[in-house]
Amino acid sequence: MKKTHNLEQYVQWFNRLSYFVATQVCKYQKKKMRVRVVEYWIEVGRECFNIGNFNSLMAIIAGLNMSPIARLKKTWSKIHSGKFAILEHQMDPSSNFSSYRSTLKAAMWRSAGATDQRQRIVIPFFSLLVKDLYFLNQGCSNRLPNGHINFEKFWQLAKQVTEFMAWKQVTCPFEKDPKIISLLQHGPILNENALALASFECEPPDNNQEKERCKTLKADSASN
Repeated sequence: MKKTHNLEQYVQWFNRLSYFVATQVCKYQKKKMRVRVVEYWIEVGRECFNIGNFNSLMAIIAGLNMSPIARLKKTWSKIHSGKFAILEHQMDPSSNFSSYRSTLKAAMWRSAGATDQRQRIVIPFFSLLVKDLYFLNQGCSNRLPNGHINFEKFWQLAKQVTEFMAWKQVTCPFEKDPKIISLLQHGPILNENALALASFECEPPDNNQEKERCKTLKADSASN
């Protein structure tokens, strides 16, 4: 447990940010306000992309793609979808996240030659980084068929860990706002069922499946 504490914290932060984004959208009954919130988070996502914070970018995309948010057709109809589509493309999981990997390489090159701290920031999509390290470690044998040590495997592992350690050394150049930090870390978030109910209150169910889902959620909520 102790060995994975920091890893678990990172995963929990990713999930919290995703649910925080979704909660912020569903908390407003007025469509106009929901549109503003969605547009705001798209802009935050673009800024994350520009500075190289790919982990938060993916969490924001995940939050906006949650079913309770994605189903808000009247809300999305008022939003310039092109900006969000560009972000989604950059983090597209197809072809083993090829678009993201290309963008990450560009961010690494920028970071390596930068003197400005803002240009040096690289925060990778953490879950994918861990997945890559896991499969590299578990999927490749420590020794080659001839019995020799598989130096290529260990070189690749060392390379990725060294890169990550270098990224950790970058000092955050942005001023920290205690109020924003407190809101992100401790602000209320809705769970999956509460989000679904809030979504139906924002925009009523528009098909039989959604109507049944809404009915079930209300019944469960009343019994608790």
